[in-house]
Amino acid sequence: MKTAKELLMGYLENIGNPDVQIELFAEDAVFELPYLASLGIPARWEGREVLYNFLSNLPKTFPGFKFKNIEIHIDTPDQAFGEYEATAVIASNGKDYAQHYMGRVVAENGKIKLIREALNMVPVVRDIKGIAVN
Repeated sequence: MKTAKELLMGYLENIGNPDVQIELFAEDAVFELPYLASLGIPARWEGREVLYNFLSNLPKTFPGFKFKNIEIHIDTPDQAFGEYEATAVIASNGKDYAQHYMGRVVAENGKIKLIREALNMVPVVRDIKGIAVN
């Protein structure tokens, strides 16, 4: 049975490969990016089918999306917390995308029950939404 850290690392290392990633998630898993809600963007996905669609859409929306500089700060059997960076291209406008994430995974029975990520909203507003940020 996988620990929360192993599940988080599996998710990060297999970004762009939803067929592998989805096997890490429980049937009733939840994925949250809560700060997206402040921009009117959906911020919660629940259930494997919905998560699979979300994970499958990521490479189309952000070609070349990869996580790097992964640091795990909390590692218990059922919870892990880490920080990581991502780079990609924004498909809709061709701009480079660089992001810093923080993520928490809650594991249950060797599967991801919850993944909750925080991200820097400035690149989202500036580079994706096209709003000037001073």
